[in-house]
Formats: sequence, C-alpha cells, structure tokens
Amino acid sequence: MKELLEIIAKNLVDNPEQVKVTQTGDSGTITLELHVAQEDMGKVIGKQGKIAKAIRNVVKASAIHNNKRVVVEIQ
Repeated sequence: MKELLEIIAKNLVDNPEQVKVTQTGDSGTITLELHVAQEDMGKVIGKQGKIAKAIRNVVKASAIHNNKRVVVEIQ
C-alpha cells in the first residue's frame, strides 16, 4: 500500500523526487503519511479535496483486499 501511494503521488506532482511516504501502525490499522513539496500540495489535494479523496479511496480499496484498515494523511 505504501508503494501504491508513492506511485500515485509521484505521477501527480512536478517534483517526484520530493515525494516521501512513511508507514506507521500496528497490524490492525496502518497510517500512511504522504509528504510532498509545498508547491505540489494543490496537485495532490485538488479542488475541494477531490484528488485527495480519490487517492484515499484507491488505497483503502487495496487495504480491504489485504484485510487491513488504512488511514492516509497528507502532510
């Protein structure tokens, strides 16, 4: 799931080398923190948060397939 989030984010931003994803959590719930360059925040969040919501939905669908619960935080 971490790799999936990283691939999605790198394809959205202008500075893919500054994309960083950190994973924390126990076996039940995983927290993924997405860090991007300040000038790329708008591209990751989108108008009214639509892109961020879509990213979360894709990652959550992947997590459900693996019987996990995931939370995506954009930093």
